[in-house]
Amino acid sequence: MACYHRPDANTLQALKDMANTLRIHSITATSEAGSGHPTSCCSCAEIMSVLFFHAMKYKPHDPKNPNNDRFVLSKGHAAPILYAAWAEAGYLNVDQLLTLRKMGSILEGHPVPKLAFVDVATGSLGQGLGAAAGMAYTGKYFDKASYRVFCLLGDGESSEGSVWEAMAFASHYRLDNLLAIIDVNRLGQSDPAPLQHKVEVYRKRCEAFGWTTEVVDGHSVDELCKAFWQATMVENKPCVIIAKTTKGKGIEGVEDKENWHGKAIPKDKLQETIQAIKCRILEGKKLTPGQPVENAPNVNIEDIQLGAPPKYKHAEKVATRKAFGTALAKIGRSNDRVIALDGDTKNSTFSEMFKKDYPKRYIECFIAEQNMVSVGIGCCARNRTVPFVSTFSTFFSRAFDQIRMAAISESNINLVGSHCGVSIGEDGPSQMGLEDIAMFRAIPTATIFYPSDAVSTERAVELAANTKGICFIRTSRPETTIIYKNTEVFEVGKAKVLKKTDKDMVTVVAAGVTMQEALTAAAKLAEEDVFIRVVDPFTIKPLDDKTIVCCTKGTKKKHVITVEDHYYEGGLGEAVAAALASEPTIIVHRLAVSGVPFSATPAELLERFEIDAKAIVKTVKDIISN
Repeated sequence: MACYHRPDANTLQALKDMANTLRIHSITATSEAGSGHPTSCCSCAEIMSVLFFHAMKYKPHDPKNPNNDRFVLSKGHAAPILYAAWAEAGYLNVDQLLTLRKMGSILEGHPVPKLAFVDVATGSLGQGLGAAAGMAYTGKYFDKASYRVFCLLGDGESSEGSVWEAMAFASHYRLDNLLAIIDVNRLGQSDPAPLQHKVEVYRKRCEAFGWTTEVVDGHSVDELCKAFWQATMVENKPCVIIAKTTKGKGIEGVEDKENWHGKAIPKDKLQETIQAIKCRILEGKKLTPGQPVENAPNVNIEDIQLGAPPKYKHAEKVATRKAFGTALAKIGRSNDRVIALDGDTKNSTFSEMFKKDYPKRYIECFIAEQNMVSVGIGCCARNRTVPFVSTFSTFFSRAFDQIRMAAISESNINLVGSHCGVSIGEDGPSQMGLEDIAMFRAIPTATIFYPSDAVSTERAVELAANTKGICFIRTSRPETTIIYKNTEVFEVGKAKVLKKTDKDMVTVVAAGVTMQEALTAAAKLAEEDVFIRVVDPFTIKPLDDKTIVCCTKGTKKKHVITVEDHYYEGGLGEAVAAALASEPTIIVHRLAVSGVPFSATPAELLERFEIDAKAIVKTVKDIISN
């Protein structure tokens, strides 16, 4: 077994000096900004010093290099010390640190990926470890590379359940290339953390989750160096260092004091504070990061294609959720960087079809949706993979904060929600996705696909794989009739007009199961010599408002009816109404689910909530008669 070689005295002193230098940068920058979290930075100064200038291997002037070790600052409010570390490493100019939190500065209050050395945005606590686990999984099982992943957490965020979801995931998959550090500085924002300095309780909890655990004095660079080395010797288990620290360490009169969270040192106390820390710096040995092993593979995730076109018979009935599984397996065949994640619903979402063909590229995340999304975000960091994350659409609501942070992270994650709406039937409202469109419409970088048949579903999957930003594909449980030719071409933001005559009275916009109802209604009305124009939006965001406006203005009544298996709030109807807000001559009628539904057959529920063909026919006739 390898023996530990303690760093020489000059190196240890240089690491102490670096820690104090990082403290000074953090205090100075936050004081200049007039806000920030200097006390949270000061508690982890020795940790950051040893991490960035002794343990981690990376190229300081090439932060995105795929061979570099990764670092996730889960306690994102300590951003100033992260910026300070990169300034001391030579990537940032030290003078830039004084632009912290100012308009136009790249140094925001919490880390964001506009900085090349930030892979995922943090600040919403409890999410960093899940993303780090995704990066580590990618490194170990997909890249098969030497880079390691480090994640620094605060003790306060360990109250978040998502942290323990990530702990369970990492131990289950034996992520021995993942090292977490918990900065146990005792104090939260408004009160002490629940365990305060009970580091042995932290140890027992982490060990119970299957992690190799080491407790250290978080201000001893000597102990930290040894603990980081020991972690490299562990096989088949992730490691965590429990670092007992003092909040505000080095700031006289502030150390371990409450009510200093998120407060800058007053400018009239700044020089005195800085001078007291400077006195401890000896200015000896120069520190430089170690160089990484260059064995990460080159990756190409451009122009991902189905490989084979859809192959369905006209009027055949196929559930869009099954078409998703078919398409995912197809694009998996054309690009080995396509991966799938699911939360123990693979036999319902049909991601099991991908697992069957490519078991080594499928990640079972179990019933832990928050962590599943975070892992997916980590997997696609630095464009290493193209992840498709699937579960029932309603369960993504549990992970909304992770999805929100994915947008801030500029993530290209693909999310697929099945079992949407009341059309799932007897399982009842707890399983019905009725808020999902509203949720994803609120995400700035999201594209929302809502395919109406298997052909359009396969093309939605292909398009999502090549679309930047967050993609959400809404799939349905019931089998629906094939309405498109296998050769049909689809585009993001381009609707399809399925029914059109010169005698159309109104326009009906529908998607998914309600598209089937709209087409049935059109056929019934046509028997009575009443004609309607039927539009399939394909994407709800971006919405093809031009086609909808053009279609509606081309009808005799200039009314548009939206029909959706979703609550009224935030869905297709509101998207169309918003798009037509500047068209005063067009009147919008919305048919959607009102109130909390219940168990019944799909047909009974569609009728009860008046989103079936019968309700569409009635609405059309009411408009004509008025």
